[in-house]
Amino acid sequence: MNEQVRESIKNLSGNIRRLISVDEKKLEYIIAAWIAGGHVILADSHGVGKTSLARALAQSIKWREEDMLAGEVRMEGFSRIQCTVDLLPQDILGYNRFIGHSGELIFNKGPVFAHFVLCDEINLLTPKTQGSFLQVMEEQSITIEGKVYPLHDPFFIIATMNLRGAHLFPLPTPQLDRFMIRLSLGYPSQDEELAIIERHGRTDAWEGFKSVIDSGDLIRWKKMVDEVQMQSDVGAYIVSCIRRTRSHPDIESPASPRAGVRISRLVRSLALCRGLDYVPVDLVKEIFIPAMAHRIITRDPSIAPEAPLQNILDTVPVEPQERNPPPSREAATVPLRKVF
Repeated sequence: MNEQVRESIKNLSGNIRRLISVDEKKLEYIIAAWIAGGHVILADSHGVGKTSLARALAQSIKWREEDMLAGEVRMEGFSRIQCTVDLLPQDILGYNRFIGHSGELIFNKGPVFAHFVLCDEINLLTPKTQGSFLQVMEEQSITIEGKVYPLHDPFFIIATMNLRGAHLFPLPTPQLDRFMIRLSLGYPSQDEELAIIERHGRTDAWEGFKSVIDSGDLIRWKKMVDEVQMQSDVGAYIVSCIRRTRSHPDIESPASPRAGVRISRLVRSLALCRGLDYVPVDLVKEIFIPAMAHRIITRDPSIAPEAPLQNILDTVPVEPQERNPPPSREAATVPLRKVF
């Protein structure tokens, strides 16, 4: 069964990479976070394809009609929120309004009522509006004037963040901590950039782009993540690495226990994407830095968070779980004495 998932993920990735130039492994990480039920933040310069990637991901999914209803509110397949400094929480979540002639109170849903939400340039939002995402990301529901509106699975947010610019409001660490992974797409190679110009310099670049995955598959894969086995020694290694951030001399603000929960879920999802039914410890080492770099703050701002995290990976030993040894052959042949 996991092999079928791996082939489907390869099909999804290939469908996207036929249109979007993106590193295959980074795309795999994004898909794994999606299946794991987490959210992704892309921190990059402008114009490197963050929005196009999110659009291609969303349009690769065929949404079933039964997935479109979340209680009494209909969800969209894809929604894009272009963040600006004057955007208010109700512009994202929705609001109640009265119909004048009848006095009826109706709910106007916001753009967050979608299975796939692209929050473009999230650090242009004021802290009050940034905070409106917290309940949505953590609880997958929205509360408007005491009424709770649940959001139907699958629910996924990709937020993009500018690295430079005016009027930026840096996201606080507790809010960044709610993203499962932070990635940077980076600039393409010379050949890739030429291919981008030739492909997207035409008005028909998106013609023929089709969905290749059913939304029911995403829901099924999300449940399958729980079935991927993670041995106690692998879980202990994750905990040891996270606890080391609390004593590392270069780290001012360390990782919270939530980090361990997110990483354990992400590595099981990544194992599923690769057709595995267990989590090897090398998978933890592979994903640790992109899943942790946004969760810590270094004492010296000139030190990138990746540096102490790499030091932690280099110094924390992988200790296998101690197991009770089997009885020796000699012990097995000694006859038992009766005790009266």
